Amino acid sequence: MILNHKNGMSFFQFPNLARFPELWHGVFTRHGGVSPSPFHSLNTALSVGDDVNNPYQNRERILQIIGNGELVSAKQVHGKEVIIFSEDRKYPDMPLIGDAMISDMIGKYLLIQTADCQAVFLYDPIRRVAGNIHSGWRGSVLNIIAHTIHAMTQYFGSDPRDISAGICPSLGPCCAEFIRYKEEIPEVYWKYKDDNHYFDFWAISEEQLRDAGVLPQNIQTTRICTRCRTDLFFSYRGEKITGRCAAIIGLER
Repeated sequence: MILNHKNGMSFFQFPNLARFPELWHGVFTRHGGVSPSPFHSLNTALSVGDDVNNPYQNRERILQIIGNGELVSAKQVHGKEVIIFSEDRKYPDMPLIGDAMISDMIGKYLLIQTADCQAVFLYDPIRRVAGNIHSGWRGSVLNIIAHTIHAMTQYFGSDPRDISAGICPSLGPCCAEFIRYKEEIPEVYWKYKDDNHYFDFWAISEEQLRDAGVLPQNIQTTRICTRCRTDLFFSYRGEKITGRCAAIIGLER
């Protein structure tokens, strides 16, 4: 991963995505914002208990790093709805509700908010389509990754073999314990469980990407556990009341 510092904030980038000059992406740490404890400090979520003015200020700080454009986000509900942004498509209904966004619009930056759940970046450089997915364990069970790639192929004509993907910092196999896994997680994914009921959702997402047609060499995973690294990222499992980090991707102006 590439670690960048700017304007008092830090963000990570994937080498496989950073090679595309027309694309901007970044996984921001929790530092450099205005939110007080326990949302300290770069909280971007509007509904976790932080004063609503703070996440708006934090988003504006992030946008100053990216440059001109618009940050767009949705109410994340752990479902499989894919929101599509395109010049030749009617703008999605407001408020936006969904857990994945895809776009071919320049200057529209897709924001996913995380505190243990995965953000999964997608980019098709042939069709110039970017995608951002919010995939917690419920999203993994629903295979929102496959739904998003299918939307890219159906609407934009993407070939999954052209897509590069990045799996952002999230709850790792060291901390993803599921005591009631037989009730919550389909048996097909039990092979990713160890003897102590800890699941490797990074490996699950990698498998889902490959099954959807993304080439293994086009997939990169940070392998940073957010619960282990609360010095860098928010963690719901580790902190309960906390903020949400920003994972952002979009085509640059």
